[in-house]
Amino acid sequence: MAGRSEADSRGVRPPRTRDAAATRRALLEAARELFAAVGYDATTVRAVADRAGVNQALLFRHFGNKEGLFAEAISGAAMAVLEDGPPEELLRRTLDAIMADDPSGTELFFAVLRSTGSSEAGVLMRAELESRWAGAFASLAATDDVDDAALRAELVLAWLLGIGLLRTVIATRPIAGADPGTISAHVLRGAQAILDGRSDTRTTTRVAGSDGPA
Repeated sequence: MAGRSEADSRGVRPPRTRDAAATRRALLEAARELFAAVGYDATTVRAVADRAGVNQALLFRHFGNKEGLFAEAISGAAMAVLEDGPPEELLRRTLDAIMADDPSGTELFFAVLRSTGSSEAGVLMRAELESRWAGAFASLAATDDVDDAALRAELVLAWLLGIGLLRTVIATRPIAGADPGTISAHVLRGAQAILDGRSDTRTTTRVAGSDGPA
């Protein structure tokens, strides 16, 4: 007999017995998969319920509506990355999640990238990014200026999401085909420099067109 967690060729799981905790987990798992794959607007309540193998009325009972489901789904994915280690390793954990071949750790990022065109989802995503991710990165900035720390944090966050966009959604070269470790090493240096407020005077001189030493 097939296991309860197995899905058919359409990705639809068989009906589950009435277990509130299991139903909730199944709905969240199905929602993360669909939000990541097709975005907020294209994901329907019926599709989530069918994928989870439950009646869609249970989705409304547990989450209220699609917006509530989306908020909880992305929140859970965010917390897994944010809290699974010390703050000083957050940049590396975030990059690891974006670069992972296993999509289980990247639903949040793909959902962000595929759902930014939705006004409903946009409100939820802005709150999520500002309260959790931007705040977490701002706490790592080496400055007492609150506004500058927030700016540095959003610059880093925008860069990370842009990398995810180019690597997974648009699949541009060479980012999509580059070694994840190589990308992470480059990005970590640059992102840490932004948070620390460092600058490379040699690079600045070259960009300005000076004949100074390289």
